[in-house]
Amino acid sequence: MTTKPREKMFVEILNKLKAIIQKDRLQPGDKLPSERELSERLNVGRSSVREALRAMELLGLIETRRGEGTFIKEARNHRLVEVLASFILNDGLVKKELTETRQMIEKNAVLLASERRTEAQMDRLEDFLYQMEKNDQTGIDSVVDRDFFRIVLDAAHNSLLKRLWVELTEYDQFNEDEVTYLLSDYRQIFTLIKERASTETLSSLSRYQNSYQ
Repeated sequence: MTTKPREKMFVEILNKLKAIIQKDRLQPGDKLPSERELSERLNVGRSSVREALRAMELLGLIETRRGEGTFIKEARNHRLVEVLASFILNDGLVKKELTETRQMIEKNAVLLASERRTEAQMDRLEDFLYQMEKNDQTGIDSVVDRDFFRIVLDAAHNSLLKRLWVELTEYDQFNEDEVTYLLSDYRQIFTLIKERASTETLSSLSRYQNSYQ
């Protein structure tokens, strides 16, 4: 009888835990089954379950509340991106590819938003732009930039595209290179969405002139 390598068994338990979460349709804030129940359902020892749960908790995927149990946390609060970024972003080429991929998603989001945006979303973009102009924000930092593009991604009405963008943007937060964006770029993006941008007109976006084409 062969014994599975410890690492392989650990990954297998994590995958089975994920399957249980999906099968039980658990959402952020929901309580996980007890260690005993998980042990029975996974057919593994409670110590193995405890170890897997501890790893998930360290990454911020779940949280243990004393006397209450273990609960699933909001995806945006997990530390997985932070942990992986500390390794991935040591590679200069990966940094460049990360930025290129994020920009490709943003450009396609602008195109989709121009087709699918609602009047309410256009009002949100216009109000956001007005506040930037009111505050005389000629140089836009990364926090404001992300807030603006969240509205653009909402207007694109593609949840998977938005999730990919969120993850890539989270990685980019750990990029040491500070980027300052121009208010004129946002005016241009707003105008393209308002006037129903086409693939051809996207090439005019000054924000991406030196990025991946």
